[in-house]
Amino acid sequence: MNTLRNKVQLIGNLGNNPEIITLESGKKLAKFSLATNENYKDKDGQKQTKTDWQPEQLVAVRLDG
Repeated sequence: MNTLRNKVQLIGNLGNNPEIITLESGKKLAKFSLATNENYKDKDGQKQTKTDWQPEQLVAVRLDG
């Protein structure tokens, strides 16, 4: 049986400080919003930047110390 894996890398700016959530299992998640930019040239050749806000992101975190 093949295992299908997808990898996504979002590069952007945090919209706020990450909120650390501790689950009942003890695992920790970081919750945050992320703004990503797309740069392109319009039909007149002028540089344009489009900013999209990604839905809240949750990632597993390891906190040492």
